[in-house]
Amino acid sequence: MLLQGLSEMCRSVSSPPDPDSPVLASQPVALAPIEEWFRQKGWRPLPFQRQCWRAYLRGQSGLIQVPTGAGKTYAAVMGPIASMLANPAPGLRLLYLTPLRALSRDLGLAIREPIEAMGWPLSLGIRNGDTASAERSRQLRQPPQILITTPESLSVLLANRAAQQLFSGLEAVVLDEWHELMGSKRGSQSELALSWLRGQRPGLRTWAISATIGNLEEAARAAVGVGASEKPLLVRARMKRGTEIRSLLPESIDGFPWGGHLGLRMHEELVAALDPAISTLLFTNTRNQSERWHQCLRYACPEMEGALALHHGSIDRSEREAIEAGVKAGDVRWVVCTSSLDLGVDFQPVERVVQIGSAKNLARLLQRAGRSAHSPGGTSQVLFMPTNALELLEVSAMRRGLAEGLVETRRPPLAPLDVLLQHLTSLACGPGFEPEQELQRVRSSWSYRQLDDASWHWCLRFLEHGGDCLGAYPRFRKLEREPCLAATTRPEASFLYKVNVPAIARLHRLGIGTITSSRSITVKVVRGASLGQVEEGFVSRLKPGDVFFFAGRQLEFVRLRDMTALVKASSRKSRTVPAWAGGQMALSDLLSGHLRREVHRCAGALQASDPAAAAASGNDQRLDTPELRALEPLLRRQADLSRLPREDQFLVEVTRSREGSHLFAYPFEGRFVHEGLGFLWAGRLTRLQSATITVSVNDYGFELLAPRGYPFEALYEEWGEALLDQSELEADLEASINLSELCRRRFRAIAQIAGLVVNGFPGQTKSGGQLQISASLLFDVFSRHEPGNRLLLQARREVMDDQLELGRLRQALDRLSRSQRLLERTARPGPFAFPLLVERLNNRMSNESVLERVQRLVAEARTAEDQD
Repeated sequence: MLLQGLSEMCRSVSSPPDPDSPVLASQPVALAPIEEWFRQKGWRPLPFQRQCWRAYLRGQSGLIQVPTGAGKTYAAVMGPIASMLANPAPGLRLLYLTPLRALSRDLGLAIREPIEAMGWPLSLGIRNGDTASAERSRQLRQPPQILITTPESLSVLLANRAAQQLFSGLEAVVLDEWHELMGSKRGSQSELALSWLRGQRPGLRTWAISATIGNLEEAARAAVGVGASEKPLLVRARMKRGTEIRSLLPESIDGFPWGGHLGLRMHEELVAALDPAISTLLFTNTRNQSERWHQCLRYACPEMEGALALHHGSIDRSEREAIEAGVKAGDVRWVVCTSSLDLGVDFQPVERVVQIGSAKNLARLLQRAGRSAHSPGGTSQVLFMPTNALELLEVSAMRRGLAEGLVETRRPPLAPLDVLLQHLTSLACGPGFEPEQELQRVRSSWSYRQLDDASWHWCLRFLEHGGDCLGAYPRFRKLEREPCLAATTRPEASFLYKVNVPAIARLHRLGIGTITSSRSITVKVVRGASLGQVEEGFVSRLKPGDVFFFAGRQLEFVRLRDMTALVKASSRKSRTVPAWAGGQMALSDLLSGHLRREVHRCAGALQASDPAAAAASGNDQRLDTPELRALEPLLRRQADLSRLPREDQFLVEVTRSREGSHLFAYPFEGRFVHEGLGFLWAGRLTRLQSATITVSVNDYGFELLAPRGYPFEALYEEWGEALLDQSELEADLEASINLSELCRRRFRAIAQIAGLVVNGFPGQTKSGGQLQISASLLFDVFSRHEPGNRLLLQARREVMDDQLELGRLRQALDRLSRSQRLLERTARPGPFAFPLLVERLNNRMSNESVLERVQRLVAEARTAEDQD
């Protein structure tokens, strides 16, 4: 797209090169084919694109951060392509790493377009889990010059004996959607693979493509590694992309924020706001929620049959591809989807994005907003559909956060040893590795830069001898020493580690990857097509004849055969929808801070006697967004019944009901922090006075429910400061929750990544229960005989840091201990407490639906108010 008037975005952090140098002098010649293709397309390269090409030709590495749809792919690949055209040579020269297989197809089309249009003598291949075995074999015999692949497929290539030869001519690596990779173990896996590639090719250039995150410099360092001779170039564009957010507001909001439950009861308002002529993506936060909303819209809008689709990661790949093609062709107008469409699948026809429920994260909202107007200079339109009234507070906070230009950071994992064990085994299955040399390479990656000698030698001993406990079992003694050949290794090296048992190597290659989840069952129509995958636990609860809703269809379960659920279409109605683990999202720490400031603003505005007085207050405390104005009745009800806490206050409410004694606390720190706080308080309170306490949490606070007569009020007044104490935090957490069980669950994933438990060969796969038993047995063996096992310690650290967010928990306790504590005795649960009651109802077995239980609660509360 033709854009004018853009200036250079970012100067190089290294010293400027000599403009008379031969490299720079040859740049116009090398870039001439690229410029000519742009001219034939009627485009003009943007300044940031030219900046990337020239920097690449100077031998630099860097990170590109510009708005979605601005041309980042061509900015990253045209420099390497120009170099390949100027210096023709066979073999693999450009590796393009993408986190999603679905992106590979679009990337391939985008890169092939100029190659085919201009007749450039370049070949391109795609390699991932969907690539046919014949094509994979051909790529090894005759490598393409450009290869698009995933972190997992790259690791499989490193586990090939011909890896050194395959990558001997590699010149550049492009890391697509790096912000998405670097915050996970897939990022660690990519870093380790890159460290080996740089060892083979010291001049390798790395270019990362990232969305907006709060720590771009760290992201760039993680991409290029710590051994880079100069700092990576950060390329930004002064390209303002507008984001228009409009909330779908209920006609009236009273004091019962969960009266509409999942928001499905507002479907008529949503349908009225949608236009069949406008291509729209409707994002939900979970696959379960997407199934329910697709079902709802399908019944509400029968005229959209064929133009309404459902897209999430558990639907069969061929069906997802058909939906994506339908969107691009304009045949599919509305798509209900999850994060499966967050990333760069290029949907230029999409004009609007709907976010159903809070995105919980500014970066995620920006990413999803960028799906609409996916072209330079476009304005993203986001329609926000609240699933409960309090989410309007969150979107008001998001609106203010986006205006301030703030966005969350992504931190890479710190030296996960399970990923390192897998990487070393891959290298041993492939060309082998010399330990001292490989240690230096591993430490050149950002996530492992502080790896200590003890951890390294433990990993080697674990892989070679099975550690302290598993040496008696040959399959755990994976590595063997093989004498070095002086011609191929360093003179001082005496041996290489290799895997010489074919069965161990085959099993390892089948298990490469860091994505672990519950075992999946394929859902297949009897004598028909595969529809996708659901988790094993869901299918285990079905009986033949049960009806459920999946992939936009009503299905009747027939039978389970060979890890495949056979189904047939059904006209019988059902409310049953599969649930997938890991669906809960929590507020980011950045958004939590904005949310507390929104509540602070509301408190100041409502305490002022009139709007003029509110405007005259020092903090400009007014209900100044559409969401806050719509929430005013609810906020006033909360203020009348209890309090609206200011930013430097911590509100706790106590009340009694037929269920027992309730304590509601509102730190506004996010679900995961509240889970830790809730169990911590429950444990400490039961030590003061014994009782059974039930904990429920959401993003705004937590509830403690104890038997009638439990003295929450007296205990809090006397021990409130002690409840916020950090001195024995880890010990108290361990005593308050079943930490051992949490670690056991986390260890299962770690054991899979490290190669301790395997699925078996195709056709002999283990069930989820068998895998869990295998991992559980190893956990018990290590706990009993090797309590210092570093994988056990890693499981504990991940539970504390990732699941309980210990760092954020400490910060929250520190902030709350400095806040003014407010204790309110309420006659009944107020608007802030109501969602916590529903959260607990949602997890309770009952013959009533959750919606029926919520409606009963609302009716009881209204009756109580009428009697006051």
